[in-house]
Amino acid sequence: MPGVIQKCTCGQSCCGDNPKADSAKVLTVEWRHVGENIDTTCERCSQTGNTLKEVLDEIESFLSERKIKIEVKEKVLENEKIEESNMILFNGVPLEKLIEGMEVSQTPCASCACITGQDDVRCRAISYKGKLHEAIPAELIRKAAEKALEI
Repeated sequence: MPGVIQKCTCGQSCCGDNPKADSAKVLTVEWRHVGENIDTTCERCSQTGNTLKEVLDEIESFLSERKIKIEVKEKVLENEKIEESNMILFNGVPLEKLIEGMEVSQTPCASCACITGQDDVRCRAISYKGKLHEAIPAELIRKAAEKALEI
């Protein structure tokens, strides 16, 4: 998933190379993580990335019917930006800003310690309705996408 992946979800030839793509609404999803790719990132980021892909695959036909295309960006972070790792943005807005009552925290992450070569590394986690999530679950990704699109 490196770089930008554009999925034509509307089937109306408005996506891709067509300069008149403005007739389609766009959901831009950015996933940030340390490590070179989904296979070399930390365990929780890898789980989040896989779940994100599954959710986007699930909602693709729903969005297509509404002429909404999905643009996915994967941003590989330098080790110094670990506090941004495991972050998902929808149309530039972090997931935790889209869902009321969600809070971000940092919890110890042994696999990030291995990636960065540091002893004590803390990675992003979210709390929602009293439950701590180190990997972002599908239902929260879906909910944030809906909020970002106002549907």
